[in-house]
Amino acid sequence: MELPQAAIAAVASGELAHCVTINRDGSPQLSAVWIGVEQDEVVFASLGIRQKLRNVRRDPRIAFSLETGGRNALGLDEYLVVHGRARITEGGAPELLQRLAQVYLGEGVRFPPMDDPPPGFVVRTRVERLGGVGPWAET
Repeated sequence: MELPQAAIAAVASGELAHCVTINRDGSPQLSAVWIGVEQDEVVFASLGIRQKLRNVRRDPRIAFSLETGGRNALGLDEYLVVHGRARITEGGAPELLQRLAQVYLGEGVRFPPMDDPPPGFVVRTRVERLGGVGPWAET
């Protein structure tokens, strides 16, 4: 699905996202992540294998939620929910983290703050559905 501009702006706002994957026993696994958009996919990076990556390898279903800091005409806080299917690509994590650090931590910040970080992984989510409260839920 093509992401509406309002959803792209929400992702680019620098608000921390909550990533939900599915554990082997069917229970939810929740992580806070920095996210971005590349070619209508929601992306995040990990320098190492974490539980969320193990879960995505087994079951690609994934969801993100984030507050936007906005409020609608009814006075409700706006938030974006993204549902999709993810895939993991090897490499590119330091570069994506550096780009996202400019949004989340501020201009000129070096992240990861280490020499020669591992190539890591980038998780790319093909968006299937949007929800929440905001203009993206009205499209």
